[in-house]
Amino acid sequence: MSIIKLKVALDGRRGTWRRIAIRGDQTLGDLHGAIYHAFDRYDEHLYTFYVAPKTVKLTRRTAHEMAAKYSHPQALDAGGFWDAGFDGRKPPREKNAEKSTIASLRLSVGQVFLYLFDFGDEWWHVISVEQTDAEADAALRYPAVIAKRGESPAQYAEYDEEDEGV
Repeated sequence: MSIIKLKVALDGRRGTWRRIAIRGDQTLGDLHGAIYHAFDRYDEHLYTFYVAPKTVKLTRRTAHEMAAKYSHPQALDAGGFWDAGFDGRKPPREKNAEKSTIASLRLSVGQVFLYLFDFGDEWWHVISVEQTDAEADAALRYPAVIAKRGESPAQYAEYDEEDEGV
């Protein structure tokens, strides 16, 4: 099985990214776990991946309109309520990220897709496909973070008690 190399950047945080290598037979759920740990998260939340053809310029807006959605199983159970009624269209059918392999996405070099972690705080990530046919490294356990740049921001913003009226 070939290895896919992805650059995962925090949207709106220029210079903060992680490069992740993952096997094609691993799932988007596995990729979520790698991103979760790579950005030093500690509190689990629901998530969705938005994948569109390479020809689509994927943005937060076009993600809802044009992308296939692969979500955490509990997000599927919720019926996609956060997208209900978006621009008057019925939301696209979501697929289970835990059962969808990376290979099933048929990614190509240069393709970009999005990952949303935590539907409340909305941590958006831009994922760029850098390589789809890398050789496996026997020394690595996949998925693997193979490079990183920038500090991970705190998962939750610090709140000042004075600002909260306490």
